[in-house]
Amino acid sequence: MKMVGRLLALFRQVAGLTQADLAERLVIAEATIAAIEQGRRPLLPDLARTLDQLLDTKGALAVAVENMPEIDQFPLFAEEYIEQERNAIALSWYDALVIPGLLQTSDYARTLLQQRVPAYDEDEITTKVAGRIDRQVIFQRKDPPTASFVVWEPALRMAFTEPLVRAEQLRHLRTMADLPGVTLQILPLDAEENAGDAGSFTLLETPDHQHLAYTESQRGSQWVSDPDEVSILARKYAMLRSQALSPKATKGLLDHLLGET
Repeated sequence: MKMVGRLLALFRQVAGLTQADLAERLVIAEATIAAIEQGRRPLLPDLARTLDQLLDTKGALAVAVENMPEIDQFPLFAEEYIEQERNAIALSWYDALVIPGLLQTSDYARTLLQQRVPAYDEDEITTKVAGRIDRQVIFQRKDPPTASFVVWEPALRMAFTEPLVRAEQLRHLRTMADLPGVTLQILPLDAEENAGDAGSFTLLETPDHQHLAYTESQRGSQWVSDPDEVSILARKYAMLRSQALSPKATKGLLDHLLGET
């Protein structure tokens, strides 16, 4: 979608039009044009054909839309988050039932995706695993983000994974826990309080110091930009860190679990 969006932006600029000019001629909202050009909204075939006529692009947009890959690495609702995550200067991530995506091994990610209902086909699984692992390149940036993870202990037990996959994933967590700028804490099963009982969420800080949050559920996801709502999640996260094991104790728990595998 981003490629199609960039094509539209290029053709619009060559035609000497602003987003507002184009929106006025199409009788649609300027925000719609912006979302398509930024890759946050798909360009539908009918609108592509109309734009080709208006911008005299000889059918280029319609062809581009028709030949977009059938398999996306990420669903539409997650693409904007992935873009923000790629450039974030700070991340705080709470997960209750699975290992956070940025800490997953490829075999663990594949195991999760294979359990999806309705099922993905093998090509979709391969594409999505690659996309998930590619996101982890942020830890190799010259200026990697400061990253904090709190994970509820059940996610470590992972009875649905094969023993070798589980052991590999635990070893990877142990390695990640030693990275500079990365803090991993486990919220133990016997914790008397859990501020994250409403579900998983992620907080991030952008390079221009905007604070955002992202939540997911089985039927969708939600960007949170309202300062009051972000503040509530930030306070939840602060409480979760106080309820979780210390980073040192977390490493000890991981070493213990590795000894059992």
